[in-house]
Amino acid sequence: MNVTTETMKKPRVNKSTNVRTLVQIAMLAAVAAVLMLVEFPLPFIAPSFYELDFSEVPVLIGAFSMGPLAGAVIELIKILLNFVLNGTMTAGVGELANFLMGCAFIVPAGIIYKKHKTRKNALIGMVVGIVCMAVAGCILNGAVLLPAYGKAFGMPIEAFVEMGAAIVPAIDNIFTFCLFCVVPFNVIKGIVVSAITLLLYKHISRLLKGNHAVQ
Repeated sequence: MNVTTETMKKPRVNKSTNVRTLVQIAMLAAVAAVLMLVEFPLPFIAPSFYELDFSEVPVLIGAFSMGPLAGAVIELIKILLNFVLNGTMTAGVGELANFLMGCAFIVPAGIIYKKHKTRKNALIGMVVGIVCMAVAGCILNGAVLLPAYGKAFGMPIEAFVEMGAAIVPAIDNIFTFCLFCVVPFNVIKGIVVSAITLLLYKHISRLLKGNHAVQ
């Protein structure tokens, strides 16, 4: 049986590619974890415990360059690293919310972009991701995250409604809180992250996988 040189090289190429992918995932997750430390509230939109950060930028770049699964892995490692670097002040609820909202945003965007890697598909993917994040945020905050946060800190749901009503008078229950605070917050975050990613991705992708830049 003859074994060609090309056949012998394939395992080495695959191994090298896998190692490179792991290194890139680790690098982007580390950058995301550091960015997660820098956060600020949007008091004109939502109560101060909702804070905006730019940690989804390297995650989205990873999802575009390596696929949606890699993006989800980067998101998870980012959260784990943040626990090590910063601990938690929300009994883990804030970190869980960040992970779920991040995946709701970057996974749909990554799936759409993976099908055809063009600027148009990147934009479509980002818009779909923002919508998914806004819808997921509304549902998960109302049904799971806010009740869990309230239970962890001994706060009734009415307390969140009162905080929201101080910003938007039309808020009078948890549903309107999610509709008028959570949804706008996630939309703004998605738009900001998408804009920064579009500015940076073409240049960073050359370092990651030079032939996968947005066209």
